[in-house]
Amino acid sequence: MNLLIITICTLLASILSQHYISLHPIVAYTITFISASVFFLALAYQIFQRELSNSTLFIIILASLAVRASFITTMPVGSDDIYRYLWDGKVQSNSINPYAYAPVSAELQHLASKDIPLLVNQPAMKTIYFPLSEWIFYFSYRMSGEQVWGIKVLLLAAEIFTLYGLFLLTTLINIPRRFILLYALCPLVFYEYAIDAHVDGFGLPLLIFSLYHYLGKKKLLSLLLLGFSLSIKPTGLVLLPIFFFFEKDWKERLKILLIPLITLALQFVPYLFTANPFESLTTFTKNWTFNGFVFNLLDSMIHDNQKSRLICAVLLGAAILLLAFSKKQLTGKIYYAILLLLLFSPIVHPWYAGWLAVTLPFSRRWSGLVFVSTISLTSFTYITFQLQGVWKEEPIFWIIEYLPVVVFMMLELRNDHSAASVVYSGSS
Repeated sequence: MNLLIITICTLLASILSQHYISLHPIVAYTITFISASVFFLALAYQIFQRELSNSTLFIIILASLAVRASFITTMPVGSDDIYRYLWDGKVQSNSINPYAYAPVSAELQHLASKDIPLLVNQPAMKTIYFPLSEWIFYFSYRMSGEQVWGIKVLLLAAEIFTLYGLFLLTTLINIPRRFILLYALCPLVFYEYAIDAHVDGFGLPLLIFSLYHYLGKKKLLSLLLLGFSLSIKPTGLVLLPIFFFFEKDWKERLKILLIPLITLALQFVPYLFTANPFESLTTFTKNWTFNGFVFNLLDSMIHDNQKSRLICAVLLGAAILLLAFSKKQLTGKIYYAILLLLLFSPIVHPWYAGWLAVTLPFSRRWSGLVFVSTISLTSFTYITFQLQGVWKEEPIFWIIEYLPVVVFMMLELRNDHSAASVVYSGSS
């Protein structure tokens, strides 16, 4: 127990040191993010080995929330996405469709201030974010204007709901509650949501409560929540085939497809009359790449962006179908569906891995624990960009990031197959 507490304190101290290191912000960010991720792997091992009392668990989770809260007024370091959030909120507060104009458009120049849209990334592109995100940006702007604390307060509230949802979910499926710490103390979550304030953090409680209600047989509510999570980021689309084939009745299968997709589609309706909400999304999905695994391997051989994307999409679809028909438990299928999405995607920013991190308390897979840790190495790309103005991915960091993830995943799948074979043989 003492070793576990020491490891937790070391991890939290490493994250808190981001406040105090006297270096260029992105350098301090990288050093503390990577070192905290190393401590986290040691901590994860301790969590697997040791029991925790409910009172100790509660104190640790409160401490993790206090650390998150300490960054509420801190400016983001690894990403400038928050300035787009603030800008979109400001545009909507002036009764303008956020999908109608790019930040540099003449029609919006009367809204310009000292910081925005000057600091907005890709200012010549219209917004890419889905409606629920846009509503959150609006509410945040009404709270705090152009200050970052509004969006960060809302993200802290989302984190509290995520942890509460994980408490309910692990209790429902009879998993020891101490495994909630695999999310609560994950450095990626601190850096990408508490510090850099990425919008993905709002989708995680929706996903967790969707799973909780699905397993609790409240499927309508579950599917509505899944639809709202899609309106933060469409990560949950890979879960639709899993749920679809999990159901036996065709009426229930149709609900699996229709309710989330209709929930998502209806949110776009108010915007369709004056703009095309999908314009920038089309550009993003066709051209942008970063830190993909299978995509980078394919594109290094094919040298054709579009063909590589198409092959990745086909391979991902095939892998998800195989997973859906496998004998794994539903929670395992959910975990691997999200992991496969990340492995086949052409774009894998570190905050995307938060969708995997939130499954760790009920999946407890080392492939995921390693992935949410080694993805901190992408910070070296941000260092080069912020200090030298060059966006460059170093192959060595990419190899170190993904190789152990793939090795652990293959070992897990082999062990799962062996265990399933034993069970099947014993029941025949």
